[in-house]
Amino acid sequence: MPELPEIETVKRTLTPLLPGRRITEVRVLKPEVIAHPAADEFAERLTGAAVSALDRRGKYLLILLESGDTLIAHLRMTGRFLFTPAEHELKPHTHVVFSLDNGHELRFSDVRRFGRLWLIAAGETDTVSGIHKLGPEPLGDTCDAAYYRKKLASRRINIKQGLLDQAVVAGLGNIYVDEALFCAGIDPRRPTAEISDDEWQALALEIPQILHRAIENNGTTFRDYLDGEGNAGRNLPHLLAYGRSGQPCLNCGTAMERLVVAGRGTTFCPKCQR
Repeated sequence: MPELPEIETVKRTLTPLLPGRRITEVRVLKPEVIAHPAADEFAERLTGAAVSALDRRGKYLLILLESGDTLIAHLRMTGRFLFTPAEHELKPHTHVVFSLDNGHELRFSDVRRFGRLWLIAAGETDTVSGIHKLGPEPLGDTCDAAYYRKKLASRRINIKQGLLDQAVVAGLGNIYVDEALFCAGIDPRRPTAEISDDEWQALALEIPQILHRAIENNGTTFRDYLDGEGNAGRNLPHLLAYGRSGQPCLNCGTAMERLVVAGRGTTFCPKCQR
């Protein structure tokens, strides 16, 4: 957390605010969040740079600069970007401050300090952020039933582990994998070799629908996630499985159960998910 819908929402909220703005100063308050290059070089190279656009790849936010450089961010569990007037109080756990030429600031904060920032120079091959290892986007045409079957059916893993693998599909995490498996009626412990053609088809149909719905609702906020303007997501009431352990299944009324699958807390319906 945040996952694809949350990063897409941050991208969309910052897109009207950042392109065309020039970075006038960079203050790195916690150098350890700068993964590449060294923090002083990171700040020096970004000072004076102008933002041209924003993009997203999986769970990564990309801030594209007119120079051709790219600022990449992975928010991990508790990272946030906030666009705010410079005179507003600096919140605790703010680690990097980007001053802009219109009197505003873009602030990166992270309570647990797991999030990371990379600055990739124009023409530099990115071998440091992990983006080069990502599979295709689940909202694209590539991720159809045949693709999921080809990538996962021959592996000796369970289906939840397979869908969490970022090299298979980029951007899915614990929340939306639980949601997809519930909507497709598949037990998260099922070996991928046992998933039928109809079930692969159901997954390929449900995953983009679930993600689009979450994006329309500004993402899912439990504790930490906020969009680029500081607003919480509205998708929590729309979740059908994740976080509903002990509550009645919305399909059949059976109590939802929670267990650990692929090292992650997992909520499912023992009756609906075969």
